[in-house]
Amino acid sequence: MSKGLITTLVIVGILVFVVIGFVSWGSGIYDNAVASQEDVKAKWGNVQATYQRRADLVPNLVATAKASAENEKEILTRVTEARAGITSAQTPEDLELAGRKINTAINLAFEAYPQIRSTENYRDLMVQLEGTENRINVARQNYNESVQVYNTYVRGFFKRMALDWFGSGEDFTAKKGFESFEGADRAPSVREELNK
Repeated sequence: MSKGLITTLVIVGILVFVVIGFVSWGSGIYDNAVASQEDVKAKWGNVQATYQRRADLVPNLVATAKASAENEKEILTRVTEARAGITSAQTPEDLELAGRKINTAINLAFEAYPQIRSTENYRDLMVQLEGTENRINVARQNYNESVQVYNTYVRGFFKRMALDWFGSGEDFTAKKGFESFEGADRAPSVREELNK
């Protein structure tokens, strides 16, 4: 083998090694950027899922609590009316009739509704609302962390160069994290909310 052929083979080998190394480096950066981008999309999907959970759950919880309160209001109205009949009784027959009415009202109430639960239902509603809002907050924080990791990755100088070369027009621009609406930094007034 001639010295020129050996030199040529060495140069070709070095070039092949450099090209393979360059392609591996670029495709690794591209694949990691795609994975990070997909993680951002998945985390945003989780935020959307928690919003949907809230939209599905809250109206049902409120309706349940309201229905329970209405039933208990009806029970208490019956008992109160029956008690009023006792205090306004003029004759022993009126008193006996009022007594039967109150016993009937109480028996019906406690047979149909063995425990007064509207306070518990409203407490459970508040617990569910707090839990739902906490889930949303966690999902938003996870999304923002994912956006930060992605943005840090794609904004690196050499990574940006590799993504431009190997990205074939795919958009690897920086993403925006979740931002609250204007005025959300001020605590809402409970009194105003109750008066709405």
